[in-house]
Amino acid sequence: MRLIRKICMLLMLAYTSVTAAEQPETLKIGASAPDFNLLGTDGKRYSLKSFSGADALVIVFTCNHCPTAQAYENRVKDLVNDYKAKKVAVVAISSNDPKAIRLDELGYTDLSDTYADMKIRAKDMAYNFPYLYDGDDQKTALAYGPVATPHIFIFDKNRKLQYTGRIDDVEKPTGTPKNLDARNALDAMVAGKPVPVPTTKTFGCSMKWASKEQGAQSEQAGWAKEAVSLVKIDEAGLKELIQNKSDKLRLINVWATWCGPCVAEFPDFMEMHHMYRGRDFEFVSISADSPDKEAKALKFLQGKYASNKNYIFTSDDKYKLIEAVDPKWQGALPYTILVEPGGKIVYAKQGPIEPAKMKKMIVENKYVGRYY
Repeated sequence: MRLIRKICMLLMLAYTSVTAAEQPETLKIGASAPDFNLLGTDGKRYSLKSFSGADALVIVFTCNHCPTAQAYENRVKDLVNDYKAKKVAVVAISSNDPKAIRLDELGYTDLSDTYADMKIRAKDMAYNFPYLYDGDDQKTALAYGPVATPHIFIFDKNRKLQYTGRIDDVEKPTGTPKNLDARNALDAMVAGKPVPVPTTKTFGCSMKWASKEQGAQSEQAGWAKEAVSLVKIDEAGLKELIQNKSDKLRLINVWATWCGPCVAEFPDFMEMHHMYRGRDFEFVSISADSPDKEAKALKFLQGKYASNKNYIFTSDDKYKLIEAVDPKWQGALPYTILVEPGGKIVYAKQGPIEPAKMKKMIVENKYVGRYY
């Protein structure tokens, strides 16, 4: 009986530990700001002492990949500009574990939440505030307890929490908020008055705690169960494919098993396929292998978990393939085009693509977009 009771207690402790790791308690109003020592995208380390000269400290838990977080980027920059003269410091922290992010959670971004990707986003958006990385051990997030990205915490001169929650009530980059909660809190604090609404709920992407790493691993295991096919296509079929009568942005890659650069870059296309296939986007591959090499091409695709649409040209006449895909194509492989609905080719590249630029091009296209 004692053994059973001990086992039950151990299980309860383990459950409590997992639950806490998945969502720690959010810091209470009046609590002191937990200290931190985090690396910024500028290569410097920051702690509470780094902002000791500020009368108020704004800490925003955010990230790269979340569409809501992206929608608020310019408003965070505006907070810096509008309150700098009032001795308000602003710092952003990304605490997501990059290994816990599924590719299908990256459908609204060109970047994940690694430190390297944070440096790119900070530069692209010209952040005017420090952007700190907490994703390795998440100690800072565990101490503050953010619920979603973005989640804002505002501390007074003594670093006591005076406001926590949303920035405002419009989760898109356009539109006029009815409730400027964070600004109202700062205005009250600057004026020496109590914050009118100290806590609000916050809307955004869930925090990617380390406990979610298994979900990312399960996603990859699921790809192996998806059907992979290779369909024959002729000139007429290719021309219709390029016309893109669908409502999706279509990325088309012409490749061959004997083409080294084609084989080397194919995993990049698979990553994009798994990132954006839940959006108005589709990846299509066209094998330029000879028709009698169909089995070899299919085997390659199966090894890459290529559950997207895959075609193989029915003729050995490669010049017919070239003209049907794009008359401007000079014939070297690989060849990649990005086609909007209606057949407008907005990108064409002979030779390997730059994956980072392609992802950015996809997510910033009007048929896809960064926001909900």
